[in-house]
Amino acid sequence: MKNLFSVLLTATTGADASEPTTLYNPLLDENGQFVDASEAVSNIESLWEKWDIVDKLISALPSIIIAVLLVVAGFVLAKLASKIIVKALSKNHVDPSVYNFIKRFVSAGIKFIFLLLAVSMFYDVNSIFVALGGAGLAAGIGLQDSVAQFASGIQILINHPFKTGDFVEVNGVAGSVSDIRFMNTVINTPDNKKIIIPNSHITTNHIINYSAESSRRVDLMFSISYTDDIQVAKNVILDVVKANEKIHKDPEPVVYVNSHESSSICLVTRLWCSGADYWDVYFAMQEDVKIAFDKNGISIPYNQMDVHIINN
Repeated sequence: MKNLFSVLLTATTGADASEPTTLYNPLLDENGQFVDASEAVSNIESLWEKWDIVDKLISALPSIIIAVLLVVAGFVLAKLASKIIVKALSKNHVDPSVYNFIKRFVSAGIKFIFLLLAVSMFYDVNSIFVALGGAGLAAGIGLQDSVAQFASGIQILINHPFKTGDFVEVNGVAGSVSDIRFMNTVINTPDNKKIIIPNSHITTNHIINYSAESSRRVDLMFSISYTDDIQVAKNVILDVVKANEKIHKDPEPVVYVNSHESSSICLVTRLWCSGADYWDVYFAMQEDVKIAFDKNGISIPYNQMDVHIINN
């Protein structure tokens, strides 16, 4: 009880409760025993008059009002600055993940500055900086992994290996980038699974960005029988390619004999299309070539084995 009252005195009056006084605690006498009710009331009235609590609160009222206004102004300004930053960067076609990252930084920084200004109305901010420095050092040692994730997030935004919407493959995971955050990156797979990858895993592994270039090459393999005419098969494939409007004319599509397999001749087909059309072209060619082969009597052979029986 004695310690509690000392804390209350310090908080409300700014006085040092450790200073010796005859009215150190109005509820206890010099021997630490509780006094009677009338004496306690008298002691409290004496303390009230001695410390001038009302006058101190009234004198501190302007500072309290200014501190509250500073906090409110800081939050309003942070929100306004965030909107301005988003609008300015979006006009310059900056990746949304980048300006979201910057917006959060600026907003947190403005709020922190105005909170410090509000606190400086009552306390010396230098001591606060010293305390924050010590706390930051301790936090940095204990949160090394988190700091590494954050640093990797900054590195991703600076080096810009991919942007939101790109189809990438990272650490064995392939999908579209939906969000780049402080600590991790969110990827949505083609089968609609959301995968969250720590940023440090991204910066320390190979990154394949399938959307980095405007066009992609599609490599296809088709097998024909040894009895089929190679030139006819090549012409059939090229006719199917020409009929697909999503396939680019430049670079020119090509068909070559890739290898002589045990049961078939393997033809490699290389063509180009837009990155967004890759899978549409890939699947369409697989189906259309099979249909065209059937119409032109070109077979896709099964694995075969010749068995020779020698009769002695």
